[in-house]
Formats: sequence, structure tokens, C-alpha cells
Amino acid sequence: MAQSLFKVLKQRLPATEIDVLAPGWSRPILERMPEVKRGIDMPMGHGQLLLGERYRLGKSLRGLYDQAILLPNSLKSALVPALAQIPLRTGWRGEMRYGLLNDIRRLDKARYPLMVQRFVALAYPAGKSLPGLPSPLLPYPKLEVKREQLPGLLESYRLHTESPVLVLCPGAEFGPAKRWPEQHYAAVAAEKIRCGWQVWIMGSAKDQPVADAIRSALPEPSRGACINLAGETQLAEAIDLMSLASAVVSNDSGLMHIAAALDLPLVVVYGSTSPQFTPPLSDRVAIESLDVECGPCFQRECPRSDQKMKCLQDLPPERVLQSLDKLLSDSVSAQTIGVGDC
Repeated sequence: MAQSLFKVLKQRLPATEIDVLAPGWSRPILERMPEVKRGIDMPMGHGQLLLGERYRLGKSLRGLYDQAILLPNSLKSALVPALAQIPLRTGWRGEMRYGLLNDIRRLDKARYPLMVQRFVALAYPAGKSLPGLPSPLLPYPKLEVKREQLPGLLESYRLHTESPVLVLCPGAEFGPAKRWPEQHYAAVAAEKIRCGWQVWIMGSAKDQPVADAIRSALPEPSRGACINLAGETQLAEAIDLMSLASAVVSNDSGLMHIAAALDLPLVVVYGSTSPQFTPPLSDRVAIESLDVECGPCFQRECPRSDQKMKCLQDLPPERVLQSLDKLLSDSVSAQTIGVGDC
């Protein structure tokens, strides 16, 4: 979502050079954003103060920048730009960061309900609203793919693209309250395999048990068409391989945003979170969720004991398959990926 901000900055000030200070794991994403000149690894993990390391990092950045734009709202995130003595330090007030920021904004959540709107608003001078409110036209993220690496990746992971590929992203770092049940994913996978597709399951090493459960739930003859890549690929490889998909089904997760930035037909299942705050930024998306009395709760784990995970358990695979088929039938590529009764 930060790429929308980078795009607007380049539109407003084409000569601007943008470096991004972020966790090291995100560097492969930054390398696929043409707006970003350089990624700088943040050596501190989430929640770690490590004031000495922050001081050394800030000191190393002195004299290099005219402005810092802070996307996190934490006090800790404001330390490095202040220690770097960057002249203009812009961000939302967040955790009372007076003194650390000198261009501090007060957020009107009603004016900017989407996180991406809150990011992009920081590209404009203080006091100036996003153009086009209440429905500003924001540039969507768009990741570049290193296509020259695809043949080697396909060979390395023993993959092929002779049949259409459905990518499943069943993990969610946030917690189990965002994860659609494994048996529902398996039902979707089984139906697409029956129609001649293959299925690639993607995710981190933490998602391997979920991915294994999905593959194990498939009928024995179908398992050969389902490849579990969770925890096997590096993030850069996952981005490039995902670009080969004919469609993606995902929870609300980081890989969901990557699929949207690759402009793939995408069905997203929402449970404890809401598309009203962090939707996938693409025109080829279908959102599936249930309107339950307890949601969206934004909890990592379902707080209910009577109807556990009702928002996800009761959302049937048939709905996702119908949305997927509609997306594919509307797609320009529908004629080449076998849309019909399947």
C-alpha cells in the first residue's frame, strides 16, 4: 500500500528520489517498485527499542535527505528520522510524537477511512486534503516481475504452466481469525483440479501445516496436481511465480496485497478484519465475507466459544468458486484459461 504514496510523490515531484527504510524481509518487494531508488534495512525488529542501534543508523543518514515521511504511528519509528536530523519530518500524530516530528498531522479517520488514503495524504502539504475527496482516485500498487528468472524458477521447483494455475494463500500472519478453514480451501482446489487446473499453495514456513492439511484433504488422485510451496520459496521467488497464476484465492494477508499488485484475478475471504480499511487495491477483485453480529472483531483469535469462527466456517466454498468463475469470465484472458462449466 505504501507504493501508492510513492507513485503520488513521483507524480507531484518527478525529480524526487525515494529511499525506503523498512524491515529487511520487505526488500524484494521494494526492488520491484520502480519508484524506489534504494531500500535500507531496518535492523530493529518490531517492538524493539535498541536505542544505540537507532542512534547509529540515524547518524549514518545525516545530510542525505530533505524530508522523511513516516507511515507507522509508533513513537519508536520517529526516532531514526529525528536522530538523522532530517529537516522535514512528516507523519500523523500517532503516539504523541511532538518534538520528533516537525510536520505533525492530526488524523481525521472519517475523512480518510482507508489506510492507503492515510498514506497518500502525507504526500501533500499540511492542510491540503487529498484531491477528489470523498472518493479520491489513487494509483494502485503495481509490482514489476523479473521475467528472465521465471524459467529457472520453474525448473528449480519442478513446476510447469501447461495447465492454468490457481494459487492459494491460506495463511495469515495476524492470526487464525483471518484464516478460512483448510477444508474450504481444499474444496475449491479439488473443483479446479477436476476442471483441469493445477494448484500452487504459497505462504511462509509458518503456513506449512495449513498447506499440508489442504493437500491431505484432497482426493488421492488430485494430490499430484497440488504443489505445496509454503516455506519453500523466498519472497522474491514467490512474487515472480505468483505472476504466472491464472487466479488467486487468499485470506486478508500480505500475499493478498501482492496478488492485487500483480493485477491477478483475485478472490479474498475476510473474517475478523474488514475490506473497509485495508482492501486489495485492484479492479480484478471479488470480496467474500459474511455479515455476522460479532464482526468484524479485528481479533487475532475468535473470542466466541459458542459459534467458533462463524464468520469463516459458514462461508461456503461454492461462493468463492462462483466469484472466481465470474472474475475469470470477465477477464480478457478467459478464452485462454478454460472458463466454462468449470
